[in-house]
Amino acid sequence: MRLKDKVAIVVGAGQSPGEGMGNGRATALTFAREGAKVLCVDHHLESAQETVDLIVAEQGTAAAFRADVTKSADIKAMGGAIINIASMAAITTYPYVAYKATKSAMIAFTEQLAYQNAEYGIRANVILPGLMNTPMAVDTRAREWSKPRAEVEAERDSKVPLRRKMGTGWDVANAALFLASDEANFITGVTLPVDGGASVRRG
Repeated sequence: MRLKDKVAIVVGAGQSPGEGMGNGRATALTFAREGAKVLCVDHHLESAQETVDLIVAEQGTAAAFRADVTKSADIKAMGGAIINIASMAAITTYPYVAYKATKSAMIAFTEQLAYQNAEYGIRANVILPGLMNTPMAVDTRAREWSKPRAEVEAERDSKVPLRRKMGTGWDVANAALFLASDEANFITGVTLPVDGGASVRRG
């Protein structure tokens, strides 16, 4: 019960149709299992081929919501933790400019949140998921590319250094659990890759 008596607001706990578990949904379930009272706010976009405006709207809305929470006098008095989800796309080569730009901005945004709210005991950290086996990442691509799910899964697995296997929503959820817990009490402003070692590969 690492989050006993805590309240967690999870933005984006919904997920695309498909196999497995999305990052947000897994995080909401993990936090609830660990004793938190979980409130879910869904802002999910169905299409992976988003326009620039939609990407900025999605990322901006979620970020603004988290930032707005820190304005509450009660929150400032009690402290707390903000955990943003960006992507390894922010620090690696990626074909979609708008997606990469908004995820990169999320890192800078989180660092600023961490600095500005440190005096109130509010911590802010950001997780960078790598190649994940989630409905949005795999099933959506399989549908859009008219490929079998197993083929898309195998192709993505082959790119992951650790065991040649993608991570899951539960891996992101467990990282978020640590950052939300008192065990991470002295950790703020951190960018945490959850990527099976992809970020240490060179060349």
